[in-house]
Amino acid sequence: MGETIKVGMISLGCAKNLIDTEIMLGLMRDRGYTLTNDPAQADAIVINTCTFIEAATSEAIECILEMAQYKRRGRCRALVVAGCMGTRYASQLLDELPEVDAVIGSGEVPHITDVIDRALSGERLVLADKPTFIYDHTFPRVLTTPVHTAYVKIAEGCNHRCSYCVIPHVRGVYRSRSFSSVVLETERLVAWGAKEIILVAQDTTLYGRDRYGRLRLAELLDRLADIDQLAWLRVLYSYPDHLTDDVLQTMAKRENICKYVDIPLQHVSPDVLRRMRRAGDYETFSHLVDRIRELVPGVVLRTSMIVGFPGETQRDFEELCRFIEEKRLEHVGVFSYSREEGTFAADLPDQIADEVKQERRRIAMQIQQDISRAKNEELVGQVVDLLVDRPGVGRTMGQVPEVDGVSFIEGESPNPGEMVKARVIAVSGDYDLTVKVLQRERE
Repeated sequence: MGETIKVGMISLGCAKNLIDTEIMLGLMRDRGYTLTNDPAQADAIVINTCTFIEAATSEAIECILEMAQYKRRGRCRALVVAGCMGTRYASQLLDELPEVDAVIGSGEVPHITDVIDRALSGERLVLADKPTFIYDHTFPRVLTTPVHTAYVKIAEGCNHRCSYCVIPHVRGVYRSRSFSSVVLETERLVAWGAKEIILVAQDTTLYGRDRYGRLRLAELLDRLADIDQLAWLRVLYSYPDHLTDDVLQTMAKRENICKYVDIPLQHVSPDVLRRMRRAGDYETFSHLVDRIRELVPGVVLRTSMIVGFPGETQRDFEELCRFIEEKRLEHVGVFSYSREEGTFAADLPDQIADEVKQERRRIAMQIQQDISRAKNEELVGQVVDLLVDRPGVGRTMGQVPEVDGVSFIEGESPNPGEMVKARVIAVSGDYDLTVKVLQRERE
């Protein structure tokens, strides 16, 4: 074999995208490539892109242009665009960005090394068919997260047809992994040293229906919670329509399942939700929050809301703010509506001016900021389990990596990956905590 090929990889977007990146890195490693974090030393650079909203697309384009510089002043001979943007725009990327040598869609992960080889040989190509791929436990993987935390994707794609969203187009229809594959991968990750496993999908609560004819998330959680040495099992992206009592009851009864529910509601006005092509209203979601809190004592709740959706009236917005004030969730992300090409909502009448969207987001975020701080102040004096991420910084059960706040450790810090008992001694800013370690793991 000739000179070793060095490949650099950049991952943009969500945790679900990060898993695809880690699978591609595993395939590259097994192919014999040398992986490098220095783009100046890379023969090929792969960018795994996100295109969920306009800001993500802009970030991806900026990254592509930045990495293209290494074709002029580095050793790079092949620049590959992968992921959601590769599916959504496909050949447009080659036409409009001559710096790009190859485009590979989100469903073509297994072919990444072949695409790199062809691009290095001088071929310009697009590989972006209809997404049908879903990885399983047999695929190699290189973790890019700290070894003590790992993500597991239990399904791919989405069957919902929210009017503002491009995900069904770029990720395909919903398809669950097999039950046994998820268990085997989780067992392997725990054997590698993972203490926290985070389950993700476009809709985790729909898991199993397509493959088994019934919802199996509760059963999956119960089985994974039996894995020795798994300290925290966490679930993200729970769709409100499918969050069943058995999932919540399983969460409540199993000690190592995090009492954390991430349930994107997006709005509470029935008129806005109807235009979003989503079900629900203020009363329905209020009862849902109450039911979650009843069935899972001590639960931490997160949701996301969209303001400035076409046709959103001042009254609709005030109803949303009232919901945030009354239900007092621990974490609420508020996003301005992004008008996405090719979606149903992009052509709706009564589009909202950007300055109105930004002002509504500011008002809603200020309401939530005060709530989040007050919720954190209620924790002062309590003893919590803390997973140390890096020296001086850890997370409680109610803090998801890269999404929520963190806990700053006062005094000498345990080692990354340690699970310790700590007392909350102060609130730091609006979203973070300060803690003092009381008890470390036994050596």
